[in-house]
Amino acid sequence: MKYRLTGAVCAAILAGGFTGGALAEEKVVEMSFSHDLPTQHPLHSQGFQVWADSIREASNGTLDISFFPAGQLGKAEDEYDIAKFGIADFVWANPGHTPGRFPIIALGELPFFIKSGLGGTEAMNEWYAEYKEQEMGDVKFCVVHLHDPGTLHSSSEIRVPADMKGKTIRPANGTIGRLIQSMGGSSVQVGPSEAREVIERGAADGITFPWRSVSIFGMDDVVKYHPDMPLYVTNFIIAMNKDRYASLSESQQGVIDDHCSPEWGAKIASGWVEFDNEGKRLFQENPEHNVLELTDEELTQWKDASAFLLDDWKSNVTAKGLDADAIYDAFVERLEAHDAKF
Repeated sequence: MKYRLTGAVCAAILAGGFTGGALAEEKVVEMSFSHDLPTQHPLHSQGFQVWADSIREASNGTLDISFFPAGQLGKAEDEYDIAKFGIADFVWANPGHTPGRFPIIALGELPFFIKSGLGGTEAMNEWYAEYKEQEMGDVKFCVVHLHDPGTLHSSSEIRVPADMKGKTIRPANGTIGRLIQSMGGSSVQVGPSEAREVIERGAADGITFPWRSVSIFGMDDVVKYHPDMPLYVTNFIIAMNKDRYASLSESQQGVIDDHCSPEWGAKIASGWVEFDNEGKRLFQENPEHNVLELTDEELTQWKDASAFLLDDWKSNVTAKGLDADAIYDAFVERLEAHDAKF
């Protein structure tokens, strides 16, 4: 399958966005980091900034990272290519925004599969180390991280899969989008910042989101129903332009390598996980919101309705000539080792 860049990315490339010409002998290297989150998101202040500050300190001030948040350099679905083509030196990207492009890592998107954001982050970094060059070899892959399981947040009550019929939902990734469609719903592909508007004007009925992110993006006055179930997690990566990495000195490369580890993946995610855990409690205490406690039978309906996605994932990976069962078993082993398997 071929992927086309959006106009914003192409324009940036034509404008001379490549960073491959940077010289390794520069005493101080100024680098850029692109992401689509608002700066008030805890992942920016408690994750990215802490990571960048540590890189600066470990490099004796020779590696300095500046941030371009809120999609300033391109849309969320373009972030991977923003790193690939050197429009930014680092990006934070969601591989699930381009369904089918990264079939191996999409395993982490399966519903009712991962129960812990931090344990899942460490497990995924350890597991994906074997496949990152094969699947994302056109960037310098740094880390993958997750959030704690998110759920469905909607403007009307949805308790079982049958309630999804006729509903329009903004999905977190391509896997959840397929699940929604299989239940008789439809997906609307907009960024998180635009999601509130489409829900408010009735063009969508809800969103799949981590718990407290609903409030960060100002949706807590348009979605009032929240089934308490670990529906999904999303895989997010930090990736670096390969030419920029190659341009660094050996010691600077070592600093970057030290900050591309399972431990740093968990550190980056930890503030967001803690923040979101409080989000469910706040909704439970707010009389204007309804946190829906599902029965075992209702939860089983959701799990049964999503079971086909594992078979689909295996088919997609097998089509690439890979041993899907072995890849799946290896991930399950890592999840269980970190007590992160649902």
